[in-house]
Amino acid sequence: MTEMGAPTRWALIVGSSSGFGEAASVELARAGLNILGVHFDRRSALPRVNEIVEKIQQLGRHARFFNINAADAEKRAKMLDETEDYWRSLGGQHVVKVFLHSIAFGSLQPYISEDPANQVTQAQMEMTLDVMGSNLVYWVQELMRRKMLGRGSRIFAMTSAGGHSVIPNYGPVSAAKAVLESHIRQLAFELMPYGITANAIQAGVTLTPGSSKIPGIEKLAEFARLRNPGGRLTTPQDVAEALAALMDDRTHWMTGNVIRVDGGEDIVT
Repeated sequence: MTEMGAPTRWALIVGSSSGFGEAASVELARAGLNILGVHFDRRSALPRVNEIVEKIQQLGRHARFFNINAADAEKRAKMLDETEDYWRSLGGQHVVKVFLHSIAFGSLQPYISEDPANQVTQAQMEMTLDVMGSNLVYWVQELMRRKMLGRGSRIFAMTSAGGHSVIPNYGPVSAAKAVLESHIRQLAFELMPYGITANAIQAGVTLTPGSSKIPGIEKLAEFARLRNPGGRLTTPQDVAEALAALMDDRTHWMTGNVIRVDGGEDIVT
């Protein structure tokens, strides 16, 4: 329920069908937000998406999920057109309280290989930087143009330790994370006059469908588990609970940060 005259609050989660996005969808619904989910899955994965939608609806929240390529400008615009139509059908005022960018889609090729066919290409590098980095900016621009974000809205983007350290075969994604963090700082600066904050969330090593594609993830996870002061890996639920806390109106002066949600993993050398 919302206060008299207050807008109905939503979370828009780009990358909502697994991992961090899935956990955030359910946890933010539990915290009182309705959910707009954007995902890009084959037909075989849709039953899983339907399960997520059902969980959200069982919590008494609205849930609208869109199976589109989040990096396609035309499909992004169409999805937001449909959302505005849906909001009008519900009546009243609506706002995206939380926008979470959590896309795990990019090249994991090395920069240098004895066989040039195995090293990252220009097209793969540019795709990774665009989809996992700059795509955040284009979503925020569109949301601002449509006045779907408002005072008190929170923007979050998922980064990792790879944004400032080396992980084998992670080079293109590492570069994209560094780009993403730079975009967060610029958005924080430009959006503060509107009362909108922007922060990056740096999760610890987490086993998700996305991270499972990283070569050598098993060794990386074991090393992270051994050095983490908490004695375990980060989970998507850890991050989802942090997001639910950070969306609080009392965090209005926190912006432009890379916030670690990793149990202290990154401070241990």
